[in-house]
Amino acid sequence: MKKFKYKINGKEYEVAVNKVEDTLAEVEVNGSSYRVELEKKEEEVAAPKIQRSVASSSSAGDSRPAGGASGSVKSPLPGIIIDVMVNAGDEVKKGQTVVMLEAMKMENAIQAPQDGKVTEIKVAKGDSVLEGVVLLVIG
Repeated sequence: MKKFKYKINGKEYEVAVNKVEDTLAEVEVNGSSYRVELEKKEEEVAAPKIQRSVASSSSAGDSRPAGGASGSVKSPLPGIIIDVMVNAGDEVKKGQTVVMLEAMKMENAIQAPQDGKVTEIKVAKGDSVLEGVVLLVIG
């Protein structure tokens, strides 16, 4: 379970993300439980690569590969996508940074768990993601 504190228009909210399965999340906001349906995105057309200056990666060791079975690269923690560094069809090497995720004011380099070809990108720059959400698929 992940807990967060938010202040929106001066009002404080304590949010606990209890469980996430596919497009359904169980969250608790200020003690009230909710089942939240997450929006599933249509497959997006690959955008041109975005040039970026080299910024410091996470220094806390969070730049580990975040993947699962069958080449799915998953978000290791909730955050905001600040850069997608590959396009569908790109060849990647194990350990190559494929997505930059900002979480708790830190940049986290999400790395490819295996060599292969990017077959699907499921997020875009600026998207908010929860822990365990598939970011992209490597075939």
